[in-house]
Amino acid sequence: MTTVLIATDQALQRVGLRMLLSSRPDLTVVGEAVGGAEAVRLSAALRPDVVLLDTRTTGTDTAETVRRITHTPDGPPTPHVLLLTTDSDGYPYGALRAGAAGHLPEDATPDELVAAIRVVAAGDVVVSPGLTRALIDAVRSERGTTVPGPGNRLDTLTGRERDVLSAVATGDSNAEIADRLSIAPTTVKSHVSNILTKIGARGRVQAVVFAYESGLVRPTQHVLHA
Repeated sequence: MTTVLIATDQALQRVGLRMLLSSRPDLTVVGEAVGGAEAVRLSAALRPDVVLLDTRTTGTDTAETVRRITHTPDGPPTPHVLLLTTDSDGYPYGALRAGAAGHLPEDATPDELVAAIRVVAAGDVVVSPGLTRALIDAVRSERGTTVPGPGNRLDTLTGRERDVLSAVATGDSNAEIADRLSIAPTTVKSHVSNILTKIGARGRVQAVVFAYESGLVRPTQHVLHA
């Protein structure tokens, strides 16, 4: 069972999200927050698997809210944060850099939202291929941000690791990668860990950027096919 904390200051949205998620047998809503500070407090108290965070709730402090939710040194496992964003938000690179596991636009369908919650709960990242170009542009324009440059680090990856990284960059979950490559999910996790170490990335989001900037994957390309 995946537990979810809903964080939005929109009353009707809270009701709608609770009804939607409660209708799924594998999802349980454990709480609702109406502001960023309350989201941080309830996240620490309830320890949900996923925090569904509406960026309008946090104002200009989305990245800081995400950081406080996902960083608890020496504490229990932290929740995965899935952002709900509006067109006016732009690309939430700061929040992703702070630890968010992904984001969905406000016009996402109910099925897309449910699927995304399941993906981040499993430890994967919601990265749409159509949004990766915006992510790369955001990284390049971010002042003071250091991201792993392609260099010759791509050459340090084995063929299997390149396959896994390509799949991560095109938005596949660990389970989907395991199915496509006919390997165990635990093996996929091991490959991802090795990839991050070899390319000097702090997380999967930076690994996605590396995959595109190194030329391993192109914005319009899905490398792996069933």
